Amino acid sequence: MSEKFKAIVLNQSDEKFSREIQNLDKGFFKTGDVFVKIDYSSLNYKDALILKNGGKLVKEYPHIPGIDFVGKVVESESKNFTPGDEVVLTGCRVGEIYPGGYSQFVKVKSELLVKKPKLISSKNAMILGTAGITSLLCAFAIKAREELFLGEKVKDVLVTGATGGVGCIAVMVLSKMGYNVTAATGKKDKEDFLKKLGAVAVIDRKELDVESRPLDKGLWDGVVDTVGGKILAKAISNTKPNGIVAACGLASNYKLNTTVMPFIIRGVKLWGIDSVMISKKRREFIWSQVANLVDFNLLEKNVKVVNLEELLNVFPSMLKGETSGRILIDPNK
Repeated sequence: MSEKFKAIVLNQSDEKFSREIQNLDKGFFKTGDVFVKIDYSSLNYKDALILKNGGKLVKEYPHIPGIDFVGKVVESESKNFTPGDEVVLTGCRVGEIYPGGYSQFVKVKSELLVKKPKLISSKNAMILGTAGITSLLCAFAIKAREELFLGEKVKDVLVTGATGGVGCIAVMVLSKMGYNVTAATGKKDKEDFLKKLGAVAVIDRKELDVESRPLDKGLWDGVVDTVGGKILAKAISNTKPNGIVAACGLASNYKLNTTVMPFIIRGVKLWGIDSVMISKKRREFIWSQVANLVDFNLLEKNVKVVNLEELLNVFPSMLKGETSGRILIDPNK
């Protein structure tokens, strides 16, 4: 591998937080047994929080952020990977407590890596990325009503924050599973895009961002919520008996004001989605389903690719809710 490479490096000294692009060498990495040349990473809400001020997630500095990446193995001390293998990594606290994907190279523990499915490109793997893996986990949670809990067939599903990285892929995957998807968004100009992804209806998020009663009219067999707060509370109150609510975000608010009534009267299940510490076996299963459930031709129309320098200017927009679709980072651009 190259002796020097570029990376975004975060530093914290007393109250002063900094982020800058630096030239590093492989001696920067203190742990790991596999070196990877990174092709792409992506920008997720958690990444934006970390880039802002560490997000109370980074414990040691200097630090390379970026919670996911795809690339090729260039050096390996692991029997499970050899140079040339195409690999992908999401979650596992990479970009938080381990060096992440906002770099041209990274060294990681081999047990965190998954071999990229051959049917999808490196770019498509990162169009999916952490957001897409989270979406698929949410979708399979909704499907569990039929398969795991042996309940009635899922028919009507709500997706909140539908134009975000998680939301738009969730709309597509749930539609591919055969469900009637209603997409909630504050971006009216994205209605046609959401319908192309498979949404049968698009509603204004303002309809959900209100104080709710403990139980409102049952509308949804399942909900994928990416925003939290009042919207999640309203979605829960509108969930039908034995419905499932998959919660994976807190962009609106991390607090939830509800009661036990939906859970003990209607049997609603609130399923928290963690895409960070899931088992390798589960990650491999999710990646094995990607080719059947994701239409990358559609998603590519709402993808922006930036370099490391541009990323430092883009991430504040995500924190303000001003981005849509997927933002990829090409560290070699």
